[in-house]
Amino acid sequence: MSASGRSACAERIVVLGFGPAAARLVEELLPRVASGHAAIAVVGAERHAAYNRVLVADVGTGRTTPTAVALADADELRAAGVDVRLGTTALRVDRARRRVALSDGAELPYDRLVFATGARPAVPVLRGVDFSPHGEPSLPEGVICLRDLDDAARLLPVVSAGGRVVVLGGGILGVEAALAVREHGASSTLVHHGDVPLARAVDHDGGRVLAGALRSAGVHVSPRSRAVAVRLEDGRFSGLVLDDGAVVPGDLLVLSVGVRPRGGLAEGCGLAADGGIRVDRRLRADTEDRVFAIGDCAAVEGRPPSGLIGPGWAQAAWLARYLATHPLGRFGGAVSTGGADDPDTALPPESPAVILLKSRGVDLAAAGDVSATPWDDGPQRVSVWADPRQGRYCKMVTVEGVLTGFVAVGMPRTAAELVLLFERGGELPADRSTLFRLDDDAQPAPAAPAGAHDVLCRCSGATHGEVAEAAATGSATVEEVGRACRAGTGCGGCRERIEAMLARAAVPA
Repeated sequence: MSASGRSACAERIVVLGFGPAAARLVEELLPRVASGHAAIAVVGAERHAAYNRVLVADVGTGRTTPTAVALADADELRAAGVDVRLGTTALRVDRARRRVALSDGAELPYDRLVFATGARPAVPVLRGVDFSPHGEPSLPEGVICLRDLDDAARLLPVVSAGGRVVVLGGGILGVEAALAVREHGASSTLVHHGDVPLARAVDHDGGRVLAGALRSAGVHVSPRSRAVAVRLEDGRFSGLVLDDGAVVPGDLLVLSVGVRPRGGLAEGCGLAADGGIRVDRRLRADTEDRVFAIGDCAAVEGRPPSGLIGPGWAQAAWLARYLATHPLGRFGGAVSTGGADDPDTALPPESPAVILLKSRGVDLAAAGDVSATPWDDGPQRVSVWADPRQGRYCKMVTVEGVLTGFVAVGMPRTAAELVLLFERGGELPADRSTLFRLDDDAQPAPAAPAGAHDVLCRCSGATHGEVAEAAATGSATVEEVGRACRAGTGCGGCRERIEAMLARAAVPA
Protein backbone atom coordinates (compact mmCIF):
# COMPACT_ATOMS: atom_id res chain seq x y z
CA MET A 1 0.00 0.00 0.00
CA SER A 2 1.24 3.52 -0.73
CA ALA A 3 2.53 5.78 2.03
CA SER A 4 -0.46 8.05 1.58
CA GLY A 5 -2.98 5.30 2.34
CA ARG A 6 -1.75 3.29 5.33
CA SER A 7 -5.15 2.55 6.90
CA ALA A 8 -4.41 -1.19 6.60
CA CYS A 9 -1.10 -0.73 8.40
CA ALA A 10 -1.35 1.94 11.06
CA GLU A 11 1.83 3.83 11.91
CA ARG A 12 2.82 3.00 15.50
CA ILE A 13 3.58 6.19 17.44
CA VAL A 14 4.85 5.87 21.02
CA VAL A 15 4.87 8.98 23.23
CA LEU A 16 7.12 8.88 26.30
CA GLY A 17 5.80 11.19 28.99
CA PHE A 18 2.27 12.43 29.62
CA GLY A 19 2.50 16.10 30.50
CA PRO A 20 0.86 19.10 28.79
CA ALA A 21 2.88 18.82 25.55
CA ALA A 22 2.16 15.10 25.21
CA ALA A 23 -1.54 15.65 25.91
CA ARG A 24 -1.75 18.23 23.13
CA LEU A 25 0.09 15.94 20.70
CA VAL A 26 -2.18 12.98 21.44
CA GLU A 27 -5.27 15.17 21.10
CA GLU A 28 -4.12 16.48 17.73
CA LEU A 29 -3.39 12.93 16.50
CA LEU A 30 -6.79 11.49 17.44
CA PRO A 31 -8.23 11.96 13.92
CA ARG A 32 -5.43 9.75 12.56
CA VAL A 33 -6.26 7.12 15.15
CA ALA A 34 -9.95 7.27 14.20
CA SER A 35 -9.10 6.88 10.52
CA GLY A 36 -6.84 3.91 11.20
CA HIS A 37 -3.69 5.65 9.99
CA ALA A 38 -2.03 5.75 13.43
CA ALA A 39 -1.87 3.62 16.57
CA ILE A 40 -0.78 5.66 19.60
CA ALA A 41 0.63 4.54 22.93
CA VAL A 42 1.43 7.09 25.63
CA VAL A 43 3.50 6.21 28.71
CA GLY A 44 3.21 8.34 31.86
CA ALA A 45 5.22 7.84 35.05
CA GLU A 46 2.54 9.42 37.26
CA ARG A 47 -0.71 7.73 38.17
CA HIS A 48 -2.55 10.82 36.91
CA ALA A 49 -3.29 11.58 33.28
CA ALA A 50 -1.88 14.85 31.93
CA TYR A 51 -2.64 18.01 33.90
CA ASN A 52 -1.51 21.62 33.82
CA ARG A 53 1.69 21.76 35.90
CA VAL A 54 1.73 25.56 35.78
CA LEU A 55 -1.29 25.59 38.11
CA VAL A 56 0.03 23.08 40.67
CA ALA A 57 0.56 25.90 43.19
CA ASP A 58 -3.11 26.84 42.81
CA VAL A 59 -4.06 23.27 43.67
CA GLY A 60 -1.70 23.28 46.65
CA THR A 61 -3.27 26.44 48.09
CA GLY A 62 -6.86 25.38 47.48
CA ARG A 63 -7.53 27.96 44.79
CA THR A 64 -8.45 25.20 42.35
CA THR A 65 -8.78 21.42 42.23
CA PRO A 66 -6.94 18.58 40.47
CA THR A 67 -10.02 18.00 38.32
CA ALA A 68 -10.00 21.61 37.15
CA VAL A 69 -6.38 21.44 35.94
CA ALA A 70 -6.77 18.12 34.11
CA LEU A 71 -5.81 18.21 30.43
CA ALA A 72 -6.74 14.65 29.47
CA ASP A 73 -9.05 11.84 30.52
CA ALA A 74 -7.38 8.42 30.34
CA ASP A 75 -10.66 6.53 29.98
CA GLU A 76 -11.85 8.76 27.16
CA LEU A 77 -8.54 8.35 25.33
CA ARG A 78 -8.67 4.57 25.74
CA ALA A 79 -12.23 4.58 24.37
CA ALA A 80 -10.88 6.53 21.38
CA GLY A 81 -8.30 3.82 20.72
CA VAL A 82 -5.22 5.23 22.50
CA ASP A 83 -3.08 2.85 24.56
CA VAL A 84 -2.64 4.83 27.81
CA ARG A 85 -0.20 3.45 30.36
CA LEU A 86 -0.08 5.34 33.66
CA GLY A 87 2.25 4.72 36.58
CA THR A 88 4.75 3.23 34.16
CA THR A 89 8.19 4.42 33.13
CA ALA A 90 10.34 3.70 30.11
CA LEU A 91 13.61 2.03 31.10
CA ARG A 92 15.41 1.65 27.75
CA VAL A 93 14.98 2.53 24.10
CA ASP A 94 16.38 0.08 21.56
CA ARG A 95 16.58 2.14 18.37
CA ALA A 96 17.97 -0.76 16.32
CA ARG A 97 14.94 -2.94 17.09
CA ARG A 98 12.62 0.05 17.54
CA ARG A 99 11.33 -1.07 20.91
CA VAL A 100 10.83 0.57 24.30
CA ALA A 101 11.30 -1.50 27.47
CA LEU A 102 8.90 -0.49 30.26
CA SER A 103 9.13 -0.78 34.04
CA ASP A 104 6.27 -3.30 34.13
CA GLY A 105 8.24 -5.72 31.94
CA ALA A 106 6.36 -4.97 28.72
CA GLU A 107 7.91 -3.84 25.44
CA LEU A 108 6.35 -1.38 23.05
CA PRO A 109 7.30 -1.51 19.36
CA TYR A 110 7.26 1.77 17.46
CA ASP A 111 7.57 3.27 14.02
CA ARG A 112 7.81 6.82 15.40
CA LEU A 113 8.95 7.71 18.91
CA VAL A 114 8.30 11.04 20.62
CA PHE A 115 10.15 12.08 23.78
CA ALA A 116 7.91 14.31 25.89
CA THR A 117 9.62 13.51 29.16
CA GLY A 118 9.63 17.11 30.40
CA ALA A 119 11.97 18.40 33.07
CA ARG A 120 12.75 17.45 36.63
CA PRO A 121 13.22 19.96 39.42
CA ALA A 122 16.74 21.09 40.19
CA VAL A 123 17.69 20.43 43.81
CA PRO A 124 20.32 22.70 45.39
CA VAL A 125 23.21 21.34 47.43
CA LEU A 126 21.92 21.50 50.99
CA ARG A 127 23.01 19.49 53.98
CA GLY A 128 20.17 17.19 54.89
CA VAL A 129 18.93 16.82 51.32
CA ASP A 130 19.90 13.92 49.07
CA PHE A 131 21.51 15.74 46.13
CA SER A 132 21.12 13.76 42.90
CA PRO A 133 22.15 15.83 39.85
CA HIS A 134 21.31 13.06 37.36
CA GLY A 135 18.26 11.45 38.92
CA GLU A 136 14.94 12.13 40.57
CA PRO A 137 15.30 13.85 43.96
CA SER A 138 14.73 12.02 47.22
CA LEU A 139 13.58 14.69 49.65
CA PRO A 140 13.02 14.57 53.41
CA GLU A 141 9.54 14.94 54.85
CA GLY A 142 8.35 18.52 54.62
CA VAL A 143 10.49 19.43 51.56
CA ILE A 144 8.83 19.59 48.14
CA CYS A 145 9.52 21.01 44.68
CA LEU A 146 5.86 21.81 43.86
CA ARG A 147 6.05 20.19 40.43
CA ASP A 148 3.26 17.62 40.62
CA LEU A 149 -0.09 16.88 42.25
CA ASP A 150 1.54 14.83 45.00
CA ASP A 151 3.52 17.93 45.99
CA ALA A 152 0.30 19.96 45.93
CA ALA A 153 -1.31 17.40 48.27
CA ARG A 154 1.57 17.92 50.74
CA LEU A 155 1.27 21.70 50.60
CA LEU A 156 -2.50 21.96 51.00
CA PRO A 157 -2.81 20.86 54.66
CA VAL A 158 -0.03 23.24 55.71
CA VAL A 159 -1.73 26.18 53.99
CA SER A 160 -5.17 25.16 55.29
CA ALA A 161 -3.79 25.09 58.84
CA GLY A 162 -2.19 28.53 58.44
CA GLY A 163 1.29 27.06 58.76
CA ARG A 164 4.68 28.49 57.84
CA VAL A 165 5.90 27.94 54.29
CA VAL A 166 9.45 28.79 53.21
CA VAL A 167 10.05 29.21 49.47
CA LEU A 168 13.65 28.98 48.24
CA GLY A 169 14.13 30.68 44.86
CA GLY A 170 13.34 34.14 43.52
CA GLY A 171 12.17 33.19 40.02
CA ILE A 172 8.65 33.56 38.70
CA LEU A 173 7.41 30.23 40.10
CA GLY A 174 8.90 30.91 43.52
CA VAL A 175 7.39 34.40 43.69
CA GLU A 176 3.99 33.11 42.58
CA ALA A 177 4.10 30.28 45.13
CA ALA A 178 5.01 32.67 47.95
CA LEU A 179 2.17 35.01 47.02
CA ALA A 180 -0.37 32.22 46.64
CA VAL A 181 0.52 30.78 50.05
CA ARG A 182 0.17 34.16 51.76
CA GLU A 183 -3.04 34.98 49.89
CA HIS A 184 -4.65 31.88 51.35
CA GLY A 185 -3.77 32.68 54.95
CA ALA A 186 -0.49 30.91 55.63
CA SER A 187 2.82 32.50 56.57
CA SER A 188 5.13 32.88 53.57
CA THR A 189 8.87 33.59 53.43
CA LEU A 190 10.69 34.02 50.11
CA VAL A 191 14.43 33.31 50.37
CA HIS A 192 16.68 34.11 47.39
CA HIS A 193 20.36 34.84 46.84
CA GLY A 194 20.03 37.86 44.53
CA ASP A 195 19.55 41.51 45.40
CA VAL A 196 15.99 41.48 44.02
CA PRO A 197 13.45 38.83 43.01
CA LEU A 198 13.01 38.06 39.30
CA ALA A 199 16.49 39.44 38.65
CA ARG A 200 16.69 37.77 35.23
CA ALA A 201 13.53 39.46 33.99
CA VAL A 202 13.48 42.91 35.62
CA ASP A 203 16.03 45.62 36.24
CA HIS A 204 17.30 46.43 39.72
CA ASP A 205 14.92 49.35 40.37
CA GLY A 206 11.93 47.37 39.13
CA GLY A 207 13.01 44.49 41.35
CA ARG A 208 13.16 46.76 44.39
CA VAL A 209 9.62 47.96 43.74
CA LEU A 210 8.51 44.35 43.29
CA ALA A 211 10.14 43.36 46.58
CA GLY A 212 8.26 46.19 48.28
CA ALA A 213 5.00 44.99 46.72
CA LEU A 214 5.66 41.48 48.00
CA ARG A 215 6.23 42.77 51.52
CA SER A 216 3.05 44.87 51.30
CA ALA A 217 1.21 41.68 50.34
CA GLY A 218 2.47 40.04 53.55
CA VAL A 219 5.34 37.97 52.13
CA HIS A 220 8.54 37.98 54.19
CA VAL A 221 11.39 38.59 51.72
CA SER A 222 14.94 37.50 52.53
CA PRO A 223 17.29 38.69 49.74
CA ARG A 224 21.03 38.06 49.42
CA SER A 225 20.57 34.84 51.40
CA ARG A 226 22.52 31.68 50.68
CA ALA A 227 20.92 28.52 52.02
CA VAL A 228 23.34 25.81 53.15
CA ALA A 229 21.26 23.21 55.00
CA VAL A 230 17.84 22.12 56.13
CA ARG A 231 17.15 21.63 59.82
CA LEU A 232 15.27 18.42 60.53
CA GLU A 233 13.38 17.45 63.66
CA ASP A 234 12.33 13.79 63.86
CA GLY A 235 13.17 13.52 60.16
CA ARG A 236 10.89 16.41 59.15
CA PHE A 237 11.80 19.89 57.93
CA SER A 238 11.70 22.58 60.61
CA GLY A 239 13.93 25.32 59.24
CA LEU A 240 16.22 26.53 56.46
CA VAL A 241 19.78 27.27 57.59
CA LEU A 242 21.60 30.20 55.94
CA ASP A 243 25.35 30.65 55.54
CA ASP A 244 25.46 33.26 58.32
CA GLY A 245 24.02 30.78 60.78
CA ALA A 246 20.51 32.24 60.78
CA VAL A 247 17.59 29.83 60.55
CA VAL A 248 14.34 30.57 58.74
CA PRO A 249 11.77 28.45 60.60
CA GLY A 250 8.97 26.74 58.76
CA ASP A 251 6.63 23.77 58.53
CA LEU A 252 7.31 23.12 54.86
CA LEU A 253 10.04 24.07 52.36
CA VAL A 254 9.30 24.64 48.68
CA LEU A 255 12.37 24.34 46.44
CA SER A 256 11.96 26.53 43.35
CA VAL A 257 15.46 26.89 41.91
CA GLY A 258 14.88 25.80 38.33
CA VAL A 259 14.53 22.59 36.35
CA ARG A 260 16.69 20.31 34.21
CA PRO A 261 15.44 18.64 31.01
CA ARG A 262 14.99 14.88 31.32
CA GLY A 263 17.35 13.59 28.67
CA GLY A 264 18.92 10.53 30.28
CA LEU A 265 16.70 8.03 28.45
CA ALA A 266 17.48 9.67 25.11
CA GLU A 267 21.18 9.86 25.88
CA GLY A 268 21.16 6.17 26.78
CA CYS A 269 20.04 5.27 23.25
CA GLY A 270 22.71 7.35 21.56
CA LEU A 271 20.95 10.69 21.09
CA ALA A 272 22.54 14.05 21.89
CA ALA A 273 20.99 15.33 25.10
CA ASP A 274 23.26 17.98 26.58
CA GLY A 275 20.99 20.65 28.06
CA GLY A 276 17.96 18.96 26.52
CA ILE A 277 17.38 16.45 23.74
CA ARG A 278 18.82 18.12 20.67
CA VAL A 279 16.37 18.37 17.78
CA ASP A 280 16.32 20.28 14.51
CA ARG A 281 13.69 22.77 13.37
CA ARG A 282 11.47 19.81 12.49
CA LEU A 283 11.81 18.46 16.04
CA ARG A 284 13.77 15.44 14.81
CA ALA A 285 16.35 13.92 17.15
CA ASP A 286 17.68 11.42 14.59
CA THR A 287 18.46 11.34 10.87
CA GLU A 288 15.86 8.70 10.02
CA ASP A 289 12.76 10.77 10.74
CA ARG A 290 11.70 8.34 13.45
CA VAL A 291 12.59 9.98 16.78
CA PHE A 292 11.33 13.39 17.94
CA ALA A 293 11.23 15.48 21.11
CA ILE A 294 8.84 18.21 22.27
CA GLY A 295 8.27 20.37 25.32
CA ASP A 296 10.56 20.90 28.27
CA CYS A 297 12.95 18.10 27.27
CA ALA A 298 13.59 19.43 23.74
CA ALA A 299 16.47 21.75 22.85
CA VAL A 300 15.52 23.04 19.40
CA GLU A 301 18.77 23.61 17.49
CA GLY A 302 20.60 23.50 20.81
CA ARG A 303 18.53 26.25 22.44
CA PRO A 304 17.58 25.34 26.03
CA PRO A 305 13.86 24.77 26.59
CA SER A 306 11.97 27.85 27.78
CA GLY A 307 10.01 26.00 30.45
CA LEU A 308 6.80 27.71 29.31
CA ILE A 309 3.67 25.78 28.41
CA GLY A 310 2.92 27.76 25.24
CA PRO A 311 6.00 26.73 23.22
CA GLY A 312 5.44 23.08 24.14
CA TRP A 313 1.86 23.23 22.89
CA ALA A 314 2.97 24.93 19.69
CA GLN A 315 5.57 22.20 19.11
CA ALA A 316 2.99 19.47 19.74
CA ALA A 317 0.51 20.96 17.27
CA TRP A 318 3.22 21.42 14.64
CA LEU A 319 4.55 17.88 15.09
CA ALA A 320 1.06 16.40 14.78
CA ARG A 321 0.65 18.12 11.41
CA TYR A 322 4.11 16.98 10.32
CA LEU A 323 3.44 13.34 11.23
CA ALA A 324 0.13 13.47 9.38
CA THR A 325 1.64 14.90 6.21
CA HIS A 326 4.96 13.00 6.32
CA PRO A 327 4.17 9.34 7.02
CA LEU A 328 6.98 6.83 6.77
CA GLY A 329 7.61 5.33 3.35
CA ARG A 330 7.69 1.66 2.60
CA PHE A 331 11.40 1.39 3.33
CA GLY A 332 11.56 4.06 6.02
CA GLY A 333 12.05 7.79 5.71
CA ALA A 334 9.24 10.31 5.54
CA VAL A 335 7.17 10.66 2.39
CA SER A 336 5.41 13.95 1.78
CA THR A 337 1.71 13.71 0.96
CA GLY A 338 1.38 17.25 -0.38
CA GLY A 339 -1.19 19.80 0.65
CA ALA A 340 -1.13 23.10 2.48
CA ASP A 341 0.69 21.71 5.51
CA ASP A 342 3.29 19.87 3.46
CA PRO A 343 5.99 22.40 2.50
CA ASP A 344 9.25 21.62 4.20
CA THR A 345 8.98 24.68 6.35
CA ALA A 346 10.50 24.32 9.79
CA LEU A 347 8.87 24.95 13.13
CA PRO A 348 8.22 28.71 13.38
CA PRO A 349 10.58 30.60 15.69
CA GLU A 350 9.46 30.81 19.28
CA SER A 351 7.87 34.14 20.17
CA PRO A 352 9.72 36.22 22.77
CA ALA A 353 8.53 35.32 26.24
CA VAL A 354 6.30 37.68 28.20
CA ILE A 355 6.32 37.15 31.97
CA LEU A 356 3.08 37.85 33.79
CA LEU A 357 2.84 37.48 37.55
CA LYS A 358 -0.38 35.67 38.46
CA SER A 359 -1.49 37.20 41.75
CA ARG A 360 -4.52 39.11 42.89
CA GLY A 361 -2.39 41.50 44.94
CA VAL A 362 0.72 42.20 42.86
CA ASP A 363 0.74 43.20 39.18
CA LEU A 364 3.87 42.63 37.11
CA ALA A 365 4.60 42.19 33.42
CA ALA A 366 8.02 42.03 31.78
CA ALA A 367 9.56 41.06 28.48
CA GLY A 368 12.72 41.52 26.43
CA ASP A 369 15.98 43.15 27.47
CA VAL A 370 15.65 45.92 30.06
CA SER A 371 19.32 46.20 30.99
CA ALA A 372 19.82 49.59 29.27
CA THR A 373 19.67 52.80 31.31
CA PRO A 374 18.43 56.25 30.24
CA TRP A 375 22.04 57.47 30.14
CA ASP A 376 23.54 54.76 27.93
CA ASP A 377 24.88 55.57 24.49
CA GLY A 378 23.48 53.57 21.61
CA PRO A 379 20.29 53.19 19.61
CA GLN A 380 18.08 52.48 22.62
CA ARG A 381 15.67 55.02 24.01
CA VAL A 382 14.83 54.35 27.65
CA SER A 383 11.84 55.85 29.46
CA VAL A 384 11.23 55.31 33.17
CA TRP A 385 8.41 56.12 35.54
CA ALA A 386 8.91 55.36 39.24
CA ASP A 387 6.76 55.95 42.32
CA PRO A 388 8.06 53.39 44.82
CA ARG A 389 5.89 54.52 47.71
CA GLN A 390 2.82 53.80 45.61
CA GLY A 391 4.33 50.53 44.41
CA ARG A 392 4.46 51.71 40.79
CA TYR A 393 7.30 51.37 38.32
CA CYS A 394 7.58 51.17 34.55
CA LYS A 395 10.52 51.03 32.19
CA MET A 396 10.35 50.95 28.40
CA VAL A 397 13.26 50.25 26.06
CA THR A 398 12.78 51.01 22.37
CA VAL A 399 14.88 50.95 19.22
CA GLU A 400 13.62 53.20 16.43
CA GLY A 401 10.33 53.50 18.28
CA VAL A 402 9.73 49.73 18.54
CA LEU A 403 9.50 48.21 22.00
CA THR A 404 12.36 45.76 22.66
CA GLY A 405 11.93 45.38 26.41
CA PHE A 406 9.79 46.56 29.29
CA VAL A 407 8.92 45.97 32.92
CA ALA A 408 5.79 47.27 34.64
CA VAL A 409 5.03 46.83 38.35
CA GLY A 410 1.76 47.97 39.90
CA MET A 411 0.56 49.48 36.61
CA PRO A 412 -1.82 46.91 35.09
CA ARG A 413 -3.32 49.11 32.34
CA THR A 414 0.08 50.25 31.16
CA ALA A 415 1.31 46.66 31.31
CA ALA A 416 -1.60 45.41 29.17
CA GLU A 417 -0.87 48.02 26.52
CA LEU A 418 2.87 47.27 26.53
CA VAL A 419 2.25 43.54 26.16
CA LEU A 420 0.09 44.26 23.11
CA LEU A 421 2.65 46.61 21.58
CA PHE A 422 5.52 44.19 22.28
CA GLU A 423 3.75 41.28 20.61
CA ARG A 424 2.61 43.39 17.64
CA GLY A 425 6.04 44.93 17.17
CA GLY A 426 4.25 48.27 16.94
CA GLU A 427 5.77 51.69 17.49
CA LEU A 428 5.27 53.56 20.73
CA PRO A 429 3.90 57.11 20.75
CA ALA A 430 6.55 59.83 20.71
CA ASP A 431 5.25 61.04 24.07
CA ARG A 432 5.82 58.01 26.29
CA SER A 433 4.00 59.68 29.17
CA THR A 434 0.67 58.90 27.48
CA LEU A 435 1.33 55.27 28.31
CA PHE A 436 2.32 56.00 31.89
CA ARG A 437 -0.95 57.90 32.35
CA LEU A 438 -3.03 54.83 31.52
CA ASP A 439 -3.00 53.97 35.24
CA ASP A 440 -3.76 57.54 36.33
CA ASP A 441 -7.46 57.48 37.18
CA ALA A 442 -7.52 61.27 37.20
CA GLN A 443 -6.36 61.51 33.59
CA PRO A 444 -7.18 58.22 31.86
CA ALA A 445 -5.72 57.77 28.40
CA PRO A 446 -7.48 55.48 25.96
CA ALA A 447 -5.61 52.32 25.10
CA ALA A 448 -5.47 50.98 21.58
CA PRO A 449 -8.16 48.31 21.19
CA ALA A 450 -7.05 44.79 20.61
CA GLY A 451 -7.68 43.49 17.13
CA ALA A 452 -9.44 40.24 16.35
CA HIS A 453 -6.16 38.67 15.27
CA ASP A 454 -4.17 39.84 18.30
CA VAL A 455 -3.21 36.96 20.58
CA LEU A 456 -5.04 36.96 23.89
CA CYS A 457 -3.79 33.65 25.32
CA ARG A 458 -0.05 33.29 24.74
CA CYS A 459 -0.06 29.67 25.92
CA SER A 460 -2.60 28.37 23.39
CA GLY A 461 -2.26 31.07 20.73
CA ALA A 462 -6.00 31.83 20.92
CA THR A 463 -6.87 35.33 19.67
CA HIS A 464 -9.26 38.01 20.87
CA GLY A 465 -11.47 37.19 17.92
CA GLU A 466 -11.67 33.49 18.83
CA VAL A 467 -12.62 34.33 22.42
CA ALA A 468 -15.22 36.84 21.22
CA GLU A 469 -16.68 34.20 18.90
CA ALA A 470 -16.81 31.67 21.74
CA ALA A 471 -18.65 34.21 23.90
CA ALA A 472 -21.05 35.03 21.09
CA THR A 473 -21.89 31.37 20.53
CA GLY A 474 -22.82 30.57 24.12
CA SER A 475 -19.65 30.21 26.19
CA ALA A 476 -20.39 31.87 29.53
CA THR A 477 -17.40 30.83 31.68
CA VAL A 478 -13.63 30.74 31.24
CA GLU A 479 -13.78 26.95 31.26
CA GLU A 480 -16.34 26.92 28.44
CA VAL A 481 -14.21 29.34 26.44
CA GLY A 482 -11.25 27.02 27.01
CA ARG A 483 -13.16 24.07 25.62
CA ALA A 484 -14.16 26.13 22.59
CA CYS A 485 -10.76 27.61 21.64
CA ARG A 486 -8.26 26.62 24.39
CA ALA A 487 -7.93 30.21 25.67
CA GLY A 488 -7.33 30.30 29.43
CA THR A 489 -6.19 26.68 29.67
CA GLY A 490 -2.49 27.48 30.12
CA CYS A 491 -0.79 29.57 32.79
CA GLY A 492 -3.96 31.44 33.76
CA GLY A 493 -2.49 34.87 33.05
CA CYS A 494 -5.28 35.77 30.63
CA ARG A 495 -8.14 34.65 32.85
CA GLU A 496 -9.15 38.15 33.98
CA ARG A 497 -9.20 39.44 30.39
CA ILE A 498 -11.42 36.55 29.31
CA GLU A 499 -13.76 37.22 32.25
CA ALA A 500 -13.95 40.89 31.23
CA MET A 501 -14.82 39.95 27.63
CA LEU A 502 -17.51 37.55 28.87
CA ALA A 503 -18.96 40.27 31.12
CA ARG A 504 -19.14 42.71 28.19
CA ALA A 505 -20.73 40.05 25.98
CA ALA A 506 -23.39 39.40 28.64
CA VAL A 507 -24.53 43.05 28.70
CA PRO A 508 -27.57 43.54 26.42
CA ALA A 509 -26.90 45.82 23.45
